[in-house]
Amino acid sequence: MLEKSDPSTRPLRLGVAGPVGTGKSTLIATLCRRLASELEMAVVTNDIYTDEDARLLRAAGVLPVERIVAVETGACPHTAIRDDVTPNLLAVEDLERQFAPLDLVLVESGGDNLTATFSPALVDAQAFCIDVAGGGDVARKGGPGIERADLLVVNKTDLGPHVGVDPDQMVRDASAVRGGLPVVALSQRDPASIDELVDWVRTVLNAHRGGALIPADPGPMAPHFHADDEHGHVHDHQHAHQH
Repeated sequence: MLEKSDPSTRPLRLGVAGPVGTGKSTLIATLCRRLASELEMAVVTNDIYTDEDARLLRAAGVLPVERIVAVETGACPHTAIRDDVTPNLLAVEDLERQFAPLDLVLVESGGDNLTATFSPALVDAQAFCIDVAGGGDVARKGGPGIERADLLVVNKTDLGPHVGVDPDQMVRDASAVRGGLPVVALSQRDPASIDELVDWVRTVLNAHRGGALIPADPGPMAPHFHADDEHGHVHDHQHAHQH
C-alpha cells in the first residue's frame, strides 16, 4: 500500500518530460552536478525496455550510483507518469526511505510526444523540455507540456545557427502561449542559462519546503494515435487525472 505524507515534509519531487532527444538526461545530469554539493538528491529514470538513461547518469558520476534507479515501463512512456504512476511512485518512495533525508528527487520521463505530462500524484512540479533541433515551430504548436508545465526549457540553443532556427523566436513563441509561466533558454555552453535553471529549481524547492507549492496538473492528455500500436488504436487519457 502506498504511503501518504505531508508534501512539505518530504523531498521535492520534480518531473522532467519531453520528446525523445530533447536533452532530458543531460538536463538532469547538469542539475545533479550543480546541486549535489548543497542538496541530498536521487533520480528515477523511465524507459520502455531498458535502463539506458540510468546507466548513462551513473557512468557520468553525477550522483552515487545507488541513488539512480530505473523504471522500465514496458509500454508508452506516458503510462507510467500519468495513467498508472505506481511503479514510479514506489521507486521514489524507496529512494526516500533508503537515503532519508533527501531534498530533491528528479523523475525523468521516457521520451514521448508533446502531450505527455506527469500526474500531480507523482510529482510536485514539472519541467517540459523541447529543443531547437526539433524545429523552430515546436513552441508554437503548444500542447499541455509546452503551455502549462511549471517550467518550459528550450534546450540546445547553441545549435540554432546550425539547424536554421532562431532560439529567441522560439522563446517568444513559447512565452506567448504560456500565460506568464517561466521559460528558460538553455545551452550547456552558456553558464548563465544553467544558473537560471538552477535558480528556478531552488525557488520551487523553497516554495515546497514552505508549504506554498500546490502541484498543478498540465493535462489531461488529448486523444492521440501511435502508428506502431498493434491495432493502430487511439489512446484517450481523459481519465488520467483521477489516479
